[in-house]
Amino acid sequence: MNPELQHLFESQQATALSLRKSSVRERLEQLHVLKKAILEHEEALIAAMYADFRKPAAEVRTTELALIYKELQWTTGRLADWMKPKRVQSPFPYMLGRSELYREPKGRTLIVSPWNFPIQLALIPVIGAIAGGNTVILKPSELTPHTSTVLEKMFSGAFNSNHIAVVQGDAATSASLLQLPFDHIFFTGSTAVGKLVMEAAAKNLSEITLELGGKSAAIIEESAPMQDAAEKLVWGKTLNAGQSCVAPDYVLINKDMIPLFTERLKTTYAGMFPGESWKTGMCGIVNQRHFDRLTELIQDAVEKGATIAMGGGKEVETRTLEFTVLTDVTPEMKIMQEEIFGPVIPVAGYHHLEDAIHWVNQGDKPLALYLFTRNKYALARVKQETSSGALTINDYQVHFANPNLPFGGINQSGIGRYHGWYSFETFTHEKAVFRQAGWININKPLYPPMGWLGVKTIWLLEKIFKR
Repeated sequence: MNPELQHLFESQQATALSLRKSSVRERLEQLHVLKKAILEHEEALIAAMYADFRKPAAEVRTTELALIYKELQWTTGRLADWMKPKRVQSPFPYMLGRSELYREPKGRTLIVSPWNFPIQLALIPVIGAIAGGNTVILKPSELTPHTSTVLEKMFSGAFNSNHIAVVQGDAATSASLLQLPFDHIFFTGSTAVGKLVMEAAAKNLSEITLELGGKSAAIIEESAPMQDAAEKLVWGKTLNAGQSCVAPDYVLINKDMIPLFTERLKTTYAGMFPGESWKTGMCGIVNQRHFDRLTELIQDAVEKGATIAMGGGKEVETRTLEFTVLTDVTPEMKIMQEEIFGPVIPVAGYHHLEDAIHWVNQGDKPLALYLFTRNKYALARVKQETSSGALTINDYQVHFANPNLPFGGINQSGIGRYHGWYSFETFTHEKAVFRQAGWININKPLYPPMGWLGVKTIWLLEKIFKR
């Protein structure tokens, strides 16, 4: 165990205990401090993300900063209500007592954030942790070092390390942190690493939230508005260069519609990125390993019979991939088995809707499922017959931006949820509190040695409860 990490963890214990007594006003002040720090570091964060993987400033503002500010606004406006104990009914024979639900901080938390959205996927969980009254150790990704450095500077200037601290490092650092008995671990990343996090958490019985990924399918049913589906798909797969856990990973569409759909994709893409503007207008791939992995996935698919219907270009020096569409794909291709995480979309054909539903159900449960349709029957079937973290109809990814909706996966795509109230719920424990009236002892007739009154009480209770 790293002694510095051990010391940091222990230094947060006293703070965690004092935060249990923190008021609404104190937590709101801490959230205000966080907002002020973000505002002061906006330009530095934008520059850092461009340095890490050439993410355009407009994308940083819309997909990172705007979502954080919305989360802060949503949380600060509702925190007072969230923190109030909630009275619940006390059933017979305890109806003279008072039952309530009280949300208490979990304590010391660890947040391990990923590289693809390194600001908002770090800070939105932090907002929930602060609102819940916890301490935080934030471990940002080493794959976006410039952004991680700005985050460390931002938090060290705004918070004491015994409250919130940023720890940089590689996988070995993460492994050391996971040895510590945190009260809650919040991890966003791949399913493979998520399994390791869950295994490590089990040793300390730490509670966990796993925000993972998987292959999120897009089903385009026969009645779907074709142009609308094409426009939204191109946007969804070029935003952040498709490096998003909720980006559609493959398209399922009626076989007869594939030629028309690919033509719509071509014209839509040409309108969004005329000529070779994709070379400068699209975000880069985060590092060479991921760039090589994507090019190998395309190559493997082509070697096994897939067709590059459009795109296929690449800029090696800037690690930029052109939006690429593959048709004639089959399940044995690596690109249909692995999460893509890039601006590449395989398009597979089906004969009937039940074929598409079967395709989705034979794989792991996805983080998101997308359906384009105007058919209520088709919508009902997909909603009832598939399982996914979220289902979005006639759009891509926008469910992520609604703080009223829980965001999270199921089974292989994740455990737990957050955003808005659900973040506060994740970082607090719902404690049952029962207060009996001081002059009542309803169970006294049941004390041994039990007399006739105890027997009569049991008989009465059974009679009531068996109705």
